[in-house]
Amino acid sequence: MFMFMRPLLAGLLLWLAGAVGIRLAGEHLLHPDRPLITILLYAISFAAMAFLVPRILSGSSDRRAAVTLLMLPTLTLDALACAFFTTVFPNVAPAAAGLFGGWMLICCGGAVAGVWLAR
Repeated sequence: MFMFMRPLLAGLLLWLAGAVGIRLAGEHLLHPDRPLITILLYAISFAAMAFLVPRILSGSSDRRAAVTLLMLPTLTLDALACAFFTTVFPNVAPAAAGLFGGWMLICCGGAVAGVWLAR
């Protein structure tokens, strides 16, 4: 059981850093009226997570199980952040809530892809 606490803690720390970053500068990243910027953000985020997550989980004996725990804070807490988007991220346009939710899913997809494709 203890071996799975590390990925959960890492996921919580990643979520916290991301939430603080979006709270401070999200208006510079999330532009619902600029689809090319959104596609670029999604592509870079997917690739970054596919690269970073296998390295974050390198000490885990079962990285495929560990990635689910790493993603758990993002999938649960960002669902709440989407529901209360304007309260959680008052600096970001309300129209960006869906873009934000999609971005979190893209990041999780990249994390899973990276772990499954890692050798």
